Amino acid sequence: MEPLATALWYAASGVPVLPLHTGGGGGRCSCRRPHCDRPGKHPRWHPRLITAGLHQATTDPDQVVRWWTAWPRANVGLRTGVTVDVCDVDTPVGLRLLSALVDDAAVPAVRTGSGGLHLYFAATGAPNRVRVLPGVDWRGKDGYVVAPPSIHANGRRYRWIRHGPAPDCPSELISLVMPPPPPPPPVVRYPTRYAAAALDNEAIRVRSAPVGQRNNTLYRAARSLGRLAAAGHLGEHEVTDALTHAARAAGLGAYETARTIRSGLTAARRASTADAVPR
Repeated sequence: MEPLATALWYAASGVPVLPLHTGGGGGRCSCRRPHCDRPGKHPRWHPRLITAGLHQATTDPDQVVRWWTAWPRANVGLRTGVTVDVCDVDTPVGLRLLSALVDDAAVPAVRTGSGGLHLYFAATGAPNRVRVLPGVDWRGKDGYVVAPPSIHANGRRYRWIRHGPAPDCPSELISLVMPPPPPPPPVVRYPTRYAAAALDNEAIRVRSAPVGQRNNTLYRAARSLGRLAAAGHLGEHEVTDALTHAARAAGLGAYETARTIRSGLTAARRASTADAVPR
């Protein structure tokens, strides 16, 4: 089929199309830039016909006819993430790894001009992802692929090797394609007025403890405040910070301070756990 007829067929199938520059063999591109970094793969531009590339991809047959009347040999680009997503396999290793997850014999497939493989799945909502597996990329939301009968920069055509409706993407592959969920927001504890007052009072008590009583006072403060932390009224980091500053101001050493606070907080956690066990 000629590019126009094929582009109309894709559009009638519900896949938005856009015109791309054409490969000319030997790495050349119809854009004629001497060092084109994407020969035969980037969208065409014209001040009256197309100015926004991917974002003007359409299923409107009249627009498709206007584009390919202006550029009869334009490569055909398909916007992904609307009707279909495409798994772009570039290496034998990637294909072997993918075959362990997908029955690729049942998936519509295109042999690319470079010898790779495009596997077509129903749109998943996933974004573009690179290196889903070694040698395997994903073209999804806001992406596009070059489709048959387009011509690669090396002069070879893209061609269908299997036709058919795009199946749903297997869950094993979706788990690789979908970005991981964002981490939950940190839990911020706002101390109650009582807990805040207790924190201040214990810090004052530690800071003013007489020589010979400083370590015991620090331990009792850590244990007392640790019970409030275990109940969720304070954070252990708040207790540790406040008591560390107070103990150092009272003259206790860094090692002794850290050890005593840790010991008091541990005792508080154990006591809270014991209180929670039914008797």
